[in-house]
Amino acid sequence: MARHGGGQGWYGKLLGAALGVTVLATGASVWTAQAGDVGGAAPKAKPSVSAVKPVDVSIAHASEKGARGVNLTIDDGPDPNWTPQVLDVLREYGVKATFCMVGTQAQAHPDLVKKVVAEGHRLCDHTVSHDVTMDKQSPQYQAKQILDAERMITEASGGVRPMYYRAPGGAFTPYSRKLAASHGMRPLGWNVDTKDFEKPGADAIVATVQRELANGPTLLFHDAGGDRSQTVEALRRVLPWLKEQGYSCGFPVR
Repeated sequence: MARHGGGQGWYGKLLGAALGVTVLATGASVWTAQAGDVGGAAPKAKPSVSAVKPVDVSIAHASEKGARGVNLTIDDGPDPNWTPQVLDVLREYGVKATFCMVGTQAQAHPDLVKKVVAEGHRLCDHTVSHDVTMDKQSPQYQAKQILDAERMITEASGGVRPMYYRAPGGAFTPYSRKLAASHGMRPLGWNVDTKDFEKPGADAIVATVQRELANGPTLLFHDAGGDRSQTVEALRRVLPWLKEQGYSCGFPVR
């Protein structure tokens, strides 16, 4: 995938001072208060010390399902036309996905955000405006993009928080990864870029998955940003193929 950030260093202190959060960095983990339920809903009361859990700042690729697990990730929505169709396909084949939502889209379509959550899928923060130059912007700009999107998505969902952060175009920075982790969102990468946004045809999208799945388990699709009929068709063919190959669809590691 494109441009990954690296390094650790002084960002924990910067976050605590600039953003008013408690960040205790230990190795590759940032310790932050997390809700206990699968959906990531915000706790009603401040958690005790015993409720604090580590959230890794490294970019996730692996699946919670293990070696034969696959992570379906759906980016850039929700979209009133294509998201319902993607959800129909996922429901038909009984699989779950992670929806990487753009803040303005979530704000515009809260009914779809709630539907995604109600059907058992997970949410991911994909920034407010999908700026693929995030890694070239100031920490203040990155923080506003990430935290405003987190708020928009959480409000649209009715209180369920995003569990991951995916930088647009893979434009992670050490700062953005630690900021996301300090808010309980694991940085999320991908292994197979289906290039469905280029509309290469359903055959090409399916072939890319079949050819590149050996690169790793996290697959990148889109449910917004244009005509996604090819994506919908490709999913109808990819999902039964994955099952035939002995794979099961789950969620990225946290």
